[in-house]
Amino acid sequence: MPFIDLQSNLASSSFSEDFLKRFCCITAAALRKPEDRMNVVVHPGLPMLIGGSCSPCVVVSVSAVSVTDTAEKNKDHSAKIFSFLTQELGLTEDRIVIQFHELQPHQVGKKGTVMTFL
Repeated sequence: MPFIDLQSNLASSSFSEDFLKRFCCITAAALRKPEDRMNVVVHPGLPMLIGGSCSPCVVVSVSAVSVTDTAEKNKDHSAKIFSFLTQELGLTEDRIVIQFHELQPHQVGKKGTVMTFL
C-alpha cells in the first residue's frame, strides 16, 4: 500500500487526471505493487526552492512497506520515477528530488486495523 506524495511549484494544469493515472501506473510498476493499492497525492502551485532556485521543480515522497528498504531497490525505483517525471513535466534531473521512506506494517492503518493484521 504505497503512498506517493508529489509536491511542485508547477501549476495544477500540469497535473491532469491522465497524468495522475500514468504516474500511478509507473510508480506501481517501479515498486512492483498493484495499481489498486497505490495512493497518489499531488500538491501543485506551492512556493518551493531546490538548490537555491525557485525554477520549476518537484519533490516526491515514496512511503511503502518492504519495497523501499535498500539502496539497490531505491536506485531502481528512482531511475524509473525520474525518467517519467523528466519526460512528462519537462524538468531536468536536478529539479527533482525523491525521498524514500520505509514503513512497517503496524504504521499503516486500513479497514479499521493496521496492515500487520490483514
